[in-house]
Amino acid sequence: MAKELKIAPSLLSANFANLGGDVEKINHSEADWLHLDVMDGVFVPNISFGFPVLKAVAQMSEKPLDVHLMIVEPQKFIPQIKELGTMMMNVHYEACPHLHRVVQQIKEAGMKAGVTLNPATPVAMLSDIIEDLDMVLLMSVNPGFGGQKFIPHTLRKIQELRELIERSGSHALVEIDGGVNLQTAPLLAEAGVDVLVAGSAVFKAPDMIEIIHQLKNV
Repeated sequence: MAKELKIAPSLLSANFANLGGDVEKINHSEADWLHLDVMDGVFVPNISFGFPVLKAVAQMSEKPLDVHLMIVEPQKFIPQIKELGTMMMNVHYEACPHLHRVVQQIKEAGMKAGVTLNPATPVAMLSDIIEDLDMVLLMSVNPGFGGQKFIPHTLRKIQELRELIERSGSHALVEIDGGVNLQTAPLLAEAGVDVLVAGSAVFKAPDMIEIIHQLKNV
């Protein structure tokens, strides 16, 4: 089981007619971070929310912000993401041809740097940069839509990532996003995950605070 498993509810699954209420529930829960998925309709086939919503949520949230940019050219928005008070800025390997430069720019801005891998991108692609990363997010569904089913081979990928981290001496955390619920969470914790991103499982639950408690203690 992962030590001190962190839970990061994904706002993508929240009730957008009552964002304030949902964020307030997260504030009063055992959640560790608030995960914000930004989609541009180009890198992924959907659009989520932009900076007006992000700024409003940042002002309401008492949890550290874990901002996941599913967009092309994410480096253009480093100053705005930093301005939100973001703790972790997460960019996609597939969207950054000059990934080392982007990671350094994120760190120079005073944020932690995370890199996300799509389901078909091998863990080995991070071998030359893993030591510079604070976190790696493995997508266990195809990015762009909430509510998808967990892709089973992610469990093997977690083990490969853990081996790479240990071999390199990196201190990167392992985060998983997609299909996380009370059924998959124990398997993920056992595989060595540090952070679980949960969307539908949290925001569609009858009692958000209770489900977060259960996920935290799998």
